Amino acid sequence: MNKETEKRDWWKESVAYQIYPKSFCDGDGDGIGDICGIISKLDYLANLGVDVIWISPMYPSPGYDNGYDISDYESIDPCYGSMEEFETLLKEAHARGLKVVIDLVVNHSSDKHPWFLNALEGRHAARREYYIWKDAAPDGGSPNNWGALFGGSAWTWDEKSGQYYLNLYSPRQPDLNWENPSLRREVYEMMRRWLDRGVDGFRMDVISLIAKGNDFSDGPVGKSGYHDPRARIAANPQVHVYLKEMQREVLGGKNIMTVGEASATTLENAVLFSNEDGSELNMVFQFEHMDLDGGETFKWNDRTIPVAALKAVMTKWQTGLFGRGWNALFWDNHDQPRMLSRLGDEGDLREASAKMLATCLLMLQGTPFIFQGDELGMTNMRFTDLAQLRDSESRNAYERYTGDGTFTSEQMLHYISLKSRDTARIPMQWSGEPGAGFTRGTPWMDIHPNHVYINAEEQEHRADSVLSFYKELIKIRHRHSTAVYGRYEPYELENEDVFAYFRVGEEETLFVCCNFAATAVTFPVPERLQSKGTRHLLGNVEGSAYLEEGRLAAYEAVVISTDAKRP
Repeated sequence: MNKETEKRDWWKESVAYQIYPKSFCDGDGDGIGDICGIISKLDYLANLGVDVIWISPMYPSPGYDNGYDISDYESIDPCYGSMEEFETLLKEAHARGLKVVIDLVVNHSSDKHPWFLNALEGRHAARREYYIWKDAAPDGGSPNNWGALFGGSAWTWDEKSGQYYLNLYSPRQPDLNWENPSLRREVYEMMRRWLDRGVDGFRMDVISLIAKGNDFSDGPVGKSGYHDPRARIAANPQVHVYLKEMQREVLGGKNIMTVGEASATTLENAVLFSNEDGSELNMVFQFEHMDLDGGETFKWNDRTIPVAALKAVMTKWQTGLFGRGWNALFWDNHDQPRMLSRLGDEGDLREASAKMLATCLLMLQGTPFIFQGDELGMTNMRFTDLAQLRDSESRNAYERYTGDGTFTSEQMLHYISLKSRDTARIPMQWSGEPGAGFTRGTPWMDIHPNHVYINAEEQEHRADSVLSFYKELIKIRHRHSTAVYGRYEPYELENEDVFAYFRVGEEETLFVCCNFAATAVTFPVPERLQSKGTRHLLGNVEGSAYLEEGRLAAYEAVVISTDAKRP
C-alpha cells in the first residue's frame, strides 16, 4: 500500500469544532446559549483555525435529553432563536470560510413529536407504524428483557392500544421504525430541505442502531437487571441497506460532510460505514477508547483509562481503517467527560497536559473534532448536590445506585463528577467576570468556579496559552499533508507512559511523541530521527531535551519532521 491514502477530500483535511449551543454563548441574557451568541463568536472560531462547526440540536424539544428528544425536525426552538437567525448564522459562517454541520437524530423522536402523538391514537393510526410496537409477553409483561440506556426497561406500555413501544434510551424517546418506507421517505425529505437551506452536512446520532432487525429475543442480563441489545442491533446488516438508500436519495453528488455516531460498532462495520467508495458515510465516531474505564456499574466508578490499552485501541483503528475508511477523532464531546480530567492534570500541569492531549489527537489520521472549551483546557465540573444536575442519565443513575445501596450519595456525586455528561456541558468560559462572559443573566447550569483563571480572554493574547498552542497545532495539520494522509506506524507500543507514533508520507515523516505521565520519563529516540533533515515542528515544553537526551518532561509532547525515508 502507498505511504499516503490516495483519495483526497476537504472533510479529511478539516478540523471540526463541536458547539453545544445551550452552553456556548448567550446572546440575549436569558441564561441559555443561542444562535446570536454563536454568531458573535464566529470570528473567534475562524481565528482558532477550524474549518467546520458541528452544532448539537437546536430543534424544538421538551428537553428531557437536552435537545436529543426532538419534537419538530424542521424548526428552531425559540430558546435558541429563529430560522431567520439560523440562516444568518449559515451566511456569516460561510463568509468566514466555516462550514456548518447539524445533528440528525432519527433513531428516535420525542414522545411529543406529532408522529408519535398520532401513533398513540390507536393501532390503525396513520403513523402507528413509524414506531416499533409489540404485544405483551404471555405473562403480560414486556415483550423481552431489553433495558434502556438511561435506566429501566426498553419497553413502555400504552394502555389505550394495549401494546408496548420500544425505547432504547428512555420512554420519552420512542424508537423510529426504519422498516417503514413512509417514515424513511419523510426523513429524506426533511434532510433535503436542510441541505437546501445551505447546511454542509450531518452528524448522525446513534445511526448504527436504526435497523432493529427481527431478533427480539431475550439476551444475557447484566447488573442492571436487563439485557443491553445495542451490540446485537448494531451488527444488523440492514443498516447498510438504509444508508446506501439515504446516499442515493439525499446525499449523493453533494460535497458535504457526513459523520455517523456508531454506538457498539466493530472495525469491520466501520469500514462499511466509511468505505472509500462513498456509498454510505464519510466517517464514524466509535467509542471503544471511551469505554476502557468502565466496569460492572457501567461508567460510574473512579477508574482511569490505562494508557497501554488506549494505545492498543487507537492503533487498531488507525491501522484497520487506513486505505479502507476514515477515522473521526475525538477525546470528548457533549456525551463524554473532559479527557483532560480523565488522563491529564487539573493542577499545575493542566496546560502542559492539555497541550499534550491535543497533540496526540490532532496528529493522528482522521478528522479531529474539538469540543468547545478543549482549546482552553477546561476541566470537569465538581458536583456536590443533585440539584446541580441537568442530565437525565446522571439523575436516573443517582436514584438507582443510591436507592439500592450500591453507593452512598457522596460516592455517586463523586462518580458523576468524573464521568457524567453534565461535566462537559457546563457553560463555556469566555472571561473571568461573573457569568464567565457566557451570560448576563442566571445560567441554565452552574458555571465552573475556575473560570476566573481558565477563560478565553486571559488566553487570547498569551503566546504560551493552551489556546495559542491549538492555533499552532491546527496550522501544522493544515500545512503538512502527511499529518492528514500519512500512514500511521506505532513506536514502542508496549510503553505504559508514552504514546509515540510515526506518520509516513511520500516526502516527509512526522514523529509524534506524547508523555501521559505526570513525571519525567526516559524514552528512546528513534534511529530514523538521526537525519540532517530533522526539524522540531512543535512542542509544549520550552527547551526540550528529548532529541539530545531521550528524556521527556511531565506531559511533554513533541512533533518532529524528517525527510528520512522509511527503511
